[in-house]
Amino acid sequence: MDRVSSFDEPLKKLLGGATAKVMAEHLDLHTVGDLLHHYPRRYEERGKLTALADLPLDEHVTVVAQVADARILMFNNGRGKRLEVTLTDGSGRLQLVFFGHGVHKPHKELLPGRQAMFAGKVSVFNRKMQLAHPTYQLLDASDADEATEAVDAFAGRLLPIYPACKQLDSWRIAKAVDAVLPSAQDAVDPLPAALREGRGFTPLPEALLKVHRPQTKADVEDARARLKWDEAFVLQVALARRRYADTQLPAVARRPVADGLLDAFDAKLPFTLTEGQEKVSKEIFDDLATEHPMHRLLQGEVGSGKTMVALRAMLAVVDAGGQAAMLAPTEVLAQQHHRSITEMMGELAEGGMLGGSDRGTKVVLLTGSMGMAARRQALLDLVTGEAGIVIGTHALIEDKVHFHDLGLVVVDEQHRFGVEQRDALRSKGKQPPHLLVMTATPIPRTVAMTVFGDLETSVLDQLPAGRSPIASHVVPAKDKPHFLARAWERVREEVENGHQAYVVCPRIGDDAEEAEGKGGKKAKAKKAAPEEDGDKRPPLAVLEIAEGLRKGALAGLSVEVLHGRMHPDEKDDVMRRFAAGDVDVLVATTVIEVGVNVPNATAMVIMDADRFGVSQLHQLRGRVGRGSAPGLCLLVSEAHEASPARARLSAVAATLDGFELSRIDLEQRREGDVLGQAQSGVRSSLRMLTVIDDEEVIAAAREEAVAIVAADPELEHLPELRTVLSALLDKDREEYLDKG
Repeated sequence: MDRVSSFDEPLKKLLGGATAKVMAEHLDLHTVGDLLHHYPRRYEERGKLTALADLPLDEHVTVVAQVADARILMFNNGRGKRLEVTLTDGSGRLQLVFFGHGVHKPHKELLPGRQAMFAGKVSVFNRKMQLAHPTYQLLDASDADEATEAVDAFAGRLLPIYPACKQLDSWRIAKAVDAVLPSAQDAVDPLPAALREGRGFTPLPEALLKVHRPQTKADVEDARARLKWDEAFVLQVALARRRYADTQLPAVARRPVADGLLDAFDAKLPFTLTEGQEKVSKEIFDDLATEHPMHRLLQGEVGSGKTMVALRAMLAVVDAGGQAAMLAPTEVLAQQHHRSITEMMGELAEGGMLGGSDRGTKVVLLTGSMGMAARRQALLDLVTGEAGIVIGTHALIEDKVHFHDLGLVVVDEQHRFGVEQRDALRSKGKQPPHLLVMTATPIPRTVAMTVFGDLETSVLDQLPAGRSPIASHVVPAKDKPHFLARAWERVREEVENGHQAYVVCPRIGDDAEEAEGKGGKKAKAKKAAPEEDGDKRPPLAVLEIAEGLRKGALAGLSVEVLHGRMHPDEKDDVMRRFAAGDVDVLVATTVIEVGVNVPNATAMVIMDADRFGVSQLHQLRGRVGRGSAPGLCLLVSEAHEASPARARLSAVAATLDGFELSRIDLEQRREGDVLGQAQSGVRSSLRMLTVIDDEEVIAAAREEAVAIVAADPELEHLPELRTVLSALLDKDREEYLDKG
């Protein structure tokens, strides 16, 4: 076992306390192994300059460039000094600024014609890109020993550029890597020998050496191919073992009964199911009929009829003598599901009540804000089995809730729901219940294979007949204020035609911004798009916008607000009146993002749309065009025309295809963000693999992993793979995968 130990050495032993502390705090690197897996982001060739034209705003960058000119400017009546240095490469120019006492050394060293590596954070000043007080290292002959050493070290080589931070530049990280590189010889190779040789992969120690200190571009390709495979393979083995363990769990098979509740429900449906709904229902019913728990992810565009499919599965389980629970992320949504399911079922939802069907069952709602009497009755109905279906928020998971015989759990909007919660609900069955997870966020196939790799996937990609197209447009409020005025006119026109509208804002307002989802929602909306420099105003807020509209552009219309800090009864009341058509315009936060269904709402204006992520915008837009009239979605933004934020909005306006958008989302935001909570268990294992681009690698690794686990579930004959797995899946991650 001592072969692993050099990888487990704490960095402070080799690098000294100060460097190790910065690495731990800012880069999450703690051991030799962590640092060896901190791969260069890209490589510069000696003498070849980075494209200054492509610098990303607000990011910490490393560039290699030549000094074009340098001049000292005085300001504040000669009391202040500023050094401005212009860098150039073939593609563009970049300004550096140094102030005060910081100007002397660079003024002596950064002479025109000199070449150096510079690192700093890109900002904009007077519409020009700049780096303020960058650190730098000279790359051409000079008296400084360090520079000569740098030239020797880098001459003729590819320069690795590492993901760095303000406290630690790329070249300092490179020096630290040099110190730990000899340990690469001790790397434990997770790939079984037959697989490694069969696919012609470089041995792991060699791959680590090549990725950090490549001699040629071919070295880099070799190393990357090998390291990507390792990541994909180890992750897929973990997931394959998870799925295998699930097939070993017992569950009660639930088969629908002829002439039961499901048949009665189908007989009264006013429409026929789409082909997609039929196909997915069959996959689910086949799973329910087996004696180990179903774990299925049902993904479908907003409005593709997922709820109908889930409801039929729930009815089948009730027919088979079990109970079904549906978990919703918010009270608004739980109430809405309860309302629409009881409406769809009619007298079948009134089992045991006067006028109810003798084949019916009780459908109860359980949320945190219910009155004591209603709550007590609901709990009683669950424990006696009187209620076949319960719909609720995570109040369902509390210890006080007991089921007669829980057979199926349906989770709505997985990405809002922690795995711990899913797990707690699972433990409420006599045997593990079947699990169906629904999401309206389209997930590209590779992401489904990595993030939800322990779930089988069903996709509903047809929209039911009668859904209307949605036109989307970007409204550049800063460049063209008259466009915004026109947007409000359009809202008024929709209302005059008998329709309703949503206005969505990223913030609630009145500065008591504590609590939309414990700050989570707010934080998420702001984080989704790194703001263009110079935009320092807070995001627009529901309360202020609503007030402004009532007095201004929409005066005379009935304008109401909805947000997460309102009392649940108040929220429900506003939603009910909006659904009934008594409210013309609803100004809301993203509480309406999921599941709110008002077919008469045809227009949506999203304020500060650049502050939301692509998937979130797509979700929000799905709230309009749900009836027979066409929908309109206006994305209002003050972002600069050339900014990435505007490009993202244009992409959303250009397509209604959620899968296409989720690809764009992933490409722009890097996996970590998108996979978010869902992937917290395995996030740190993905350093080289990009889920979107490496589809073939992931698919191939999954195939190999499934075969290996089927042949040897405990990996008894593959001790190295076991060692690497246990290092990757430390306690937390193992638990995450268990629950996932």
